[in-house]
Amino acid sequence: MFKRDWNRRTCAKRGHITYAPTEPELRSRLHAATAMGDAWRCLRCGDFSLGAPHGGGPAADAPLVPRGKALRELFVLRFLAAERVFRAVLGLLAAWAVWKFSNSQDAVRELFEHDLTTLKPVADHFHWDLEHASVVDTIRKAFDFKKKTLVFVAAGITVYSLIEGVEGVGLWLNKRWAEYLAVVATGVFLVPEGYELSHHVSAVKVVTTLVNIAAVLWILLSKRLFGLRGGFAAFEAERHSASLLEVRTMAAPAPAAA
Repeated sequence: MFKRDWNRRTCAKRGHITYAPTEPELRSRLHAATAMGDAWRCLRCGDFSLGAPHGGGPAADAPLVPRGKALRELFVLRFLAAERVFRAVLGLLAAWAVWKFSNSQDAVRELFEHDLTTLKPVADHFHWDLEHASVVDTIRKAFDFKKKTLVFVAAGITVYSLIEGVEGVGLWLNKRWAEYLAVVATGVFLVPEGYELSHHVSAVKVVTTLVNIAAVLWILLSKRLFGLRGGFAAFEAERHSASLLEVRTMAAPAPAAA
């Protein structure tokens, strides 16, 4: 079974990232002269790429190129980001539907009761008590809500969806503030999710709650939020040391051929 090389896979999609350090020894190890021109070693995958470097300067100022574990973490973050954006879009659509419903409750009620009458013979044929079905009762209760209540519901769903959307965009761009927002927002909504689970248990609700808990714990620990594992100072030190370490690692001499 072959192990997936995330570094080369990412470079194949987005291209290489090269850098020319000012330190002569490191520069000579990252550079190669070929018959087709100069080539520079990629800071992500380690392969040489023809052409001028994308940047240059001291090794300590080399770009923070996600690779290896950091690249996998970025993939997880972007998966969470896509899920947040998807939920935001669904939420906005739901808010729009509730708002439209609040402006035409009577018309929707008449249409619903008309369709219910039309479907009744079919339901009777299959011995299904359509008049007392739980779904029908729930829909009828919704018709009794006041317009002001429905408007407040639509506004609440809209605010929640906008938060989810901002969180998703921030996570996709790998912003630290978005990680804090994700932990706080998800943690706050775990309370009503837990309350809902205590009254109505379903496989979907259980899986959703477990995924949210796992996401919060993963972001907290891997990103060192709220002082965990050394906090922001340790996180920044890790990022800056990774820049210099990447250049030195990529510039390390290749093992001698047997």
